[in-house]
Amino acid sequence: MAALVAQLAFPSDCNRRVWEDPSFIKWRKNEAHVTLRCHETVEGSIRYWYERNKVDLTVSNSALWNDDAVVGALDCAAFWVKGLPFVKSLSGYWKFYLAPRPTSVPMNFYDSSFEDSTWQTLPVPSNWQMHGFDRPVYSNITYPFPLDPPHIPTDNPTGCYRTVFHIPDKWKGRRILLHFEAVDSAFFAWVNGVPVGYSQDSRLPAEFEITDYCHPCGSDKKNVLAVQVFKWSDGSYLEDQDHWRLSGIHRDVLLLAKPQVYISDYFFKSNLGKNFSYADIQVEVKIDDSLETSKDSILNKFSIEAELFDNAKDSNEYRDLHSSSVAHMELDSSLSHATFGFLGYFLVGKLESPKLWSAEQDVEPHLYTLIIILKDEFGNVVDCESCQVGIRQVSKAPKQLLVNGHPVLIKGVNRHESHPRLGKTNMESCMVKDLVLMKQNNINAVRNSHYPQHPRWYELCDLFGMYMIDEANIETHGFYHSQHLKNPTLESSWASSMLDRVISMVERDKNHACIISWSLGNESGYGPNHSALAGWIRGRDTSRLLHYEGGGARTPSTDIVCPMYMRVWDIVKIANDPTETRPLILCEYSHSMGNSTGNIQEYWEAIDNTFGLQGGFIWDWVDQALLKVGADGAKHWAYGGDFGDIPNDSNFCLNGITWPDRTPHPAIHEVKYVHQPIKISLSESTLKITNTHFFGTTKALEFSWTVCGDGCKLGSGILSLPIIEPQSSYTIEFESGPWYSPWASSSAEEIFLTITAKLLQATRWVEAGHVISSTQILLPAKRERVPHVIKNKNAVLGEMLGNVIRVCRQNFWEIQFNTQSGTIDSWKVGGVTVMNKGIFPCFWRAPTDNDKGGGAHSYASRWKAAHLDSLSFITESCSVQNMTGHPVKVVVVYLGIPRGEENSLSKSEDPKVLFKVDITYTIYGSGDIIMECNVNPRSDLPPLPRVGVEFHLEKTIDEIKWYGKGPFECYPDRKAAAHVGVYEQNVGDMHVPYIVPVECSGRADVRWVTFQNKDGFGIYASMYGSSPPMQMSASYYGTVELVRATHHEELIEGDDIEVHLDHKHMGLGGDDSWSPCVHDKYLIPAVPYTFSIRLSPITPALSGYDIYKSQLQY
Repeated sequence: MAALVAQLAFPSDCNRRVWEDPSFIKWRKNEAHVTLRCHETVEGSIRYWYERNKVDLTVSNSALWNDDAVVGALDCAAFWVKGLPFVKSLSGYWKFYLAPRPTSVPMNFYDSSFEDSTWQTLPVPSNWQMHGFDRPVYSNITYPFPLDPPHIPTDNPTGCYRTVFHIPDKWKGRRILLHFEAVDSAFFAWVNGVPVGYSQDSRLPAEFEITDYCHPCGSDKKNVLAVQVFKWSDGSYLEDQDHWRLSGIHRDVLLLAKPQVYISDYFFKSNLGKNFSYADIQVEVKIDDSLETSKDSILNKFSIEAELFDNAKDSNEYRDLHSSSVAHMELDSSLSHATFGFLGYFLVGKLESPKLWSAEQDVEPHLYTLIIILKDEFGNVVDCESCQVGIRQVSKAPKQLLVNGHPVLIKGVNRHESHPRLGKTNMESCMVKDLVLMKQNNINAVRNSHYPQHPRWYELCDLFGMYMIDEANIETHGFYHSQHLKNPTLESSWASSMLDRVISMVERDKNHACIISWSLGNESGYGPNHSALAGWIRGRDTSRLLHYEGGGARTPSTDIVCPMYMRVWDIVKIANDPTETRPLILCEYSHSMGNSTGNIQEYWEAIDNTFGLQGGFIWDWVDQALLKVGADGAKHWAYGGDFGDIPNDSNFCLNGITWPDRTPHPAIHEVKYVHQPIKISLSESTLKITNTHFFGTTKALEFSWTVCGDGCKLGSGILSLPIIEPQSSYTIEFESGPWYSPWASSSAEEIFLTITAKLLQATRWVEAGHVISSTQILLPAKRERVPHVIKNKNAVLGEMLGNVIRVCRQNFWEIQFNTQSGTIDSWKVGGVTVMNKGIFPCFWRAPTDNDKGGGAHSYASRWKAAHLDSLSFITESCSVQNMTGHPVKVVVVYLGIPRGEENSLSKSEDPKVLFKVDITYTIYGSGDIIMECNVNPRSDLPPLPRVGVEFHLEKTIDEIKWYGKGPFECYPDRKAAAHVGVYEQNVGDMHVPYIVPVECSGRADVRWVTFQNKDGFGIYASMYGSSPPMQMSASYYGTVELVRATHHEELIEGDDIEVHLDHKHMGLGGDDSWSPCVHDKYLIPAVPYTFSIRLSPITPALSGYDIYKSQLQY
């Protein structure tokens, strides 16, 4: 067979290309199994996990995202096998040659004698595209090669790898296994010139026994390992996921040494008894016997034992960990039976008072160490395997998924394996960084989108506490748009390949407590093959639920109704359908592309209040950008098309709530807020504090309160509460709370109460004092709010200088107003020029990715069709009503028309006029300017991006203080997490560096804002009269520049600061990014609007608070 495969695969005149044959998916490959450790002793097993579980917040601090990560990944591969005497990593720099096609590989490159000195080197593990070979390709749906299943183009880049290894003397007499953790997409392997195996499936292991092909222990001869990796194979038709297409040996390559008779697989199960007071535990063990000894003969010569150790005992110091044994499992001959290819044995036991595993924040995700021992007839340990297990129960109830009997809420994210420098290769610290950030932001679940991930990821999710959907490496999205080809998932010829992927996933990952559901894959239609996959999983593992969205998310092959991007009202409708008995968990929602994640609070209001809704998984965790050297010689984030990749889907890979280096996007604050476990509400005179946890009390939390009036702190302190049990509430009468006295004695216009819950103790993922919940509540008004007014009505001196009105107060401020343009030409405060470009109406924003979604029907397309992106404002009239003795009043009428139509305008009723804006400026002796704006848009315009004003400040006026929502970026449909307060930031720090520049930097519900230079001179702006709070932004990058640049590094700072004060600003949306989906209440219809803004000079002697208070009426 070896010779046959060698002849089939490599000669240039071969007729059979096995990498294009769906029936040829593996050769000489061992059956899938759990990750093997090959321990020497029980003590070694315990010590191994003791060391391996020393993972906490500090590890995440060493995460690398630049070139240093290349060496870091190699170090990780070595670290992961530390303490395993019979496991050896082959990671390192291998010889590498990339051929343009399989028929062009160097002849006999796999021979031991082949001369490879002229080849280049490549780190293993890695993706070859991340090291200058070939190019990365980013495609969402379209296959990166012609759709002609199962055929692959002749030009199919093929990587040839070579390395050498020795077998340690200690391994003498043992069986040698060659284990590839993952290779993309298909490969052959040779040892010393002999072909040892073939495999497909880019995300799961391939293991081959190579004992007979290695030089004996002690030999001076080097063993030569050669690998031929195909960029594309027929398996690639099942791997059309929305991510970067990267090739090569991207996970570690291991050598394992096992005894002649060894533990080859095992499956741990627990069944919780009444009231969870005990657990019946069982482990099914498979023994591989190279001598094909009968089952009875095995039992005559060997014995099998299993022990469960409690990790919590002696956890602070390695001592006699044998004392932590809590359960012993013995062979149950009544259950044991022979299975094809293996001898199967069942060991059973009982665990009293089990400590349960869950992903809840305030409860330790308790793990036990399971150790399985194979002994010979003399009681000597022959083989020893181990893993971490959790005792927990996943079950179903009508419209509910239950964990340990409770309908936990899934507060999840989708996570691709994505590293900006390494591509698909993993590092421990980077995986820990993901988990630390997720836990810190109240995320409790992850969907492995859309393939099984690195085995260490599962161990870490067990350890940190993270619910998981483990997803098979199956996606055929590109066939959705094919009119002439049948989806492979509907074809019987592909069934075995699909089933192999599902079986391999389940068998590798079956012992992980974090997995609560298996997934059959993603976006692959629905057919009989899926029924077969579902049937196999249900027969193999009854301890978890099944998930599959294809076919409408409600097929018989899923235990969860799991739609993607379904609207809030539609998921509520399904939850209220009495004929649907399954829970609804959104497998994808809140598409977080660029400045997005709006409307998420609406989803969680529905989830928190609708029986049958149990959460969802945000799309997605990280912006999947790769590092690329730019024209400036520096490395920048790159997306689809930046590498010359065709086809590509541009920046559709940038959907994360973190940047590629895991810096959080502003949207993560909103995610944390809607997920927070402590809920606060004020109804009439009662404050209600609810602990929504299902397992943990509030014992580990410290509550505090703060009361602020008009932005000033009135009082604060620790809030003493009794321990609140899970799913319980505690109420406090408003007048009995410690906040009542400062509220009652304050004359502030608006008073906010903030209740915060912090962790008292440090955890694996955060320091003590971390805020897990914080809610701000507007307290009842003590008096009716009245319109803001200017009280200082001193006379003002103004003079006409040609077309300019000069208004001033000596040594304080000076305004020059141009009567031709109707704008402020100059505004000086304390002799400092603060405004250099007048105030104009503004109705346009730099389109976000969501604005662009929907083709011709997108908001951006409709705006451009209506010329909102090219508005020119001409002054129809400018009249001066007062000059002396009273406030100066100037009335300006602007007409907004498409740029280029200025000279063809006949009258204000001309259909070219899109907006008519009347602005009345009233200038007081105090220097205050009141702008009263009346906006009249043409009624047939689409919903507007914004309604407000724009002006430009000198670049030195760069210190901003505001009273409003913050401190982070927030918008009308993404502001629940932002608290009203007084915040300070530099203009540069206000900017949010989205990889593709878009509208950004906004702050919602701003009452007042000051713009000052370092000496304290500048201007103040606030809402006025009956106008509501504003949306505010200030940036060195103007709207025109944000539209022009396609990458953040292309942005060029302007000569001034562009400021927007908006009466209305459209929401961001986020239900998806390919249709106009901003919710109606966050749209701005083209109807008349009236609003007022106060502008005022500010000096070091004044504060924004002082000016704001001066316009309040008492």
